[in-house]
Amino acid sequence: MTTKAGDPGAFARFDLARVPSPCFVVDKAAIERNLAILADVRDRAGIKVLLAMKAFSMWSLGDLVGRYLDGTATSGLWEARLAAEHYTGEIATFCAGYKAGDIAEVCRLSDHVIFNSPSQHKRFAAEIAATREAGAVFDVGLRLNPMHAEGEVAKYDPAQPHSRLGHPADQLTAADLEGIDGLHIHSLCEQDFPPLRRTWEALRPRIAPYFGQLKWLNFGGGHHITRADYQRDDLVAFLKDVRQATGLEVILEPGEAIALDAGILVGELLDRFDNGMPIGILDISATCHMPDVIEAPYRPALLGEPLAGEGVTVRLGGPSCLAGDIVGDYRFGAMPVPGDRVAFLDQAHYSMVKTTTFNGVPLPAIALWDSRDDSLEIVREFGWESFRDRLS
Repeated sequence: MTTKAGDPGAFARFDLARVPSPCFVVDKAAIERNLAILADVRDRAGIKVLLAMKAFSMWSLGDLVGRYLDGTATSGLWEARLAAEHYTGEIATFCAGYKAGDIAEVCRLSDHVIFNSPSQHKRFAAEIAATREAGAVFDVGLRLNPMHAEGEVAKYDPAQPHSRLGHPADQLTAADLEGIDGLHIHSLCEQDFPPLRRTWEALRPRIAPYFGQLKWLNFGGGHHITRADYQRDDLVAFLKDVRQATGLEVILEPGEAIALDAGILVGELLDRFDNGMPIGILDISATCHMPDVIEAPYRPALLGEPLAGEGVTVRLGGPSCLAGDIVGDYRFGAMPVPGDRVAFLDQAHYSMVKTTTFNGVPLPAIALWDSRDDSLEIVREFGWESFRDRLS
């Protein structure tokens, strides 16, 4: 995949030595800029916008998110608990497979409980009824697979062949929608507006007969709405048209868009040697701190990297024993030496929520910076107990 990271913005002037290493640094001003863009789209289109916590769960900014958006989209019980404790507004919960012991609490915490298949919805009918009888108020949704693939990488495309995500739209029947208040359709990943329009054009004929019995339509996430080149006016016009044509409330669940270009991952060069080319060992690990680098794969942008053909090229990798713990090959104006700091761009979303302590590699600290007044707060640091307490 090609990184969608844009200009480093205010991070170009951030002193990397101000934070411990490794450390995620999130710019509050950039988060608020993104939130304001999303709120503007929401207001102009007359829809609801929820933060997808699977991408960005920095709950210390929960109050800020609540000032702009309508709530959160969660991926199961634990995220729903986090949303209930630290965020405001609605909670829409989708999980590919709910556990019987969790479903009652999910229903109590959520405003929308979205099932991955009609069979799972029917299997939990008694629990849904009991929770409602006890006073819980929530809608029930069904996730549909639109059977229309737009993803750049199949493993990240929910509409890939034989996908496990969503009930196939070409199998939808009236019986599947008994007790269903809304439909959830999420099949995009880091994309602009045209893929959404094409997806809707492919899906609409399959679900049009049921508009009259539904309350809402959730287009999920994967919308890079805050990217500079995103066609926001086209999106607003489209959303208005969908609302008018269907008579349904429309919801979006952006995740990356909230934190796009709003964070960096700061690290330090621990060692450098030569093995046919210069090799640099960082305290940043691809496998532990940026797993999408390996899984996608993709090459994250390096803060301050010279133009192609300039400087020296160094292969950067992490401290773990995994042979594939390689971030990528990067150019430097001068050969880096142990102790030098580096930073990778656009690391606020997905990286922070996916970190692990494999090999006993320490977790990065988390810092909140505000580029408007240069204030800096180290929100969280992790001791070795974070590693110990995951084991037995």
